[in-house]
Amino acid sequence: MMLLEKLTNYHLILATKSPRRHQLMKDSGFQFDIIIPEGIEENYPADLSKKIVPEYLAEQKASWFLNKITDKEIVIAADTIVLFNNAILGKPSDRNEAISILRTLRGCPHKVITGVCLFTNKHKKLFSSTSTVYFTNFTDEEISYYVDNYKPYDKAGSYGAQEWIGYIGIEKVEGSFFNVMGLPVHQLYIELDKFTDTLKTR
Repeated sequence: MMLLEKLTNYHLILATKSPRRHQLMKDSGFQFDIIIPEGIEENYPADLSKKIVPEYLAEQKASWFLNKITDKEIVIAADTIVLFNNAILGKPSDRNEAISILRTLRGCPHKVITGVCLFTNKHKKLFSSTSTVYFTNFTDEEISYYVDNYKPYDKAGSYGAQEWIGYIGIEKVEGSFFNVMGLPVHQLYIELDKFTDTLKTR
């Protein structure tokens, strides 16, 4: 039985306001509702390995649903970071920071890591996906054009791979392209398939 058939017995909840994740889930054939956990701050312990941060934050979001869901509901929560020179580049607070981040990333490879948490009241599964993105050495003028027209203030690393800057600036991606957009749907499909089998056997 394929996964989409198995999921007819469950109700999926996508715990994110990201329109990119919404679209990726929809295009992958999943039926789901969107519920945003409240009061979750994207903070993490200072000594936590940066590669684990996305899983940690995804778990924080998913755990908000504990005892708020039925046994037939599965929460999917995710968080994405951009990692450059072992520093996390988050969402820019304003135009100047967005421009500064893109100037830092141009001409250089960087890591995009998405952590995912599958969650029920009794079970959870954490996994992550890492992709390496190679940017061309785009100009200050191109950076300003992108920031002013696309306003990437809700995006880690100040860019969306599916937007103009991705079309003209990404030379190649090692790993999942959809992970760079915010959700490694290929890996999610595999892990969710195994997760639903686990729920049936317990």
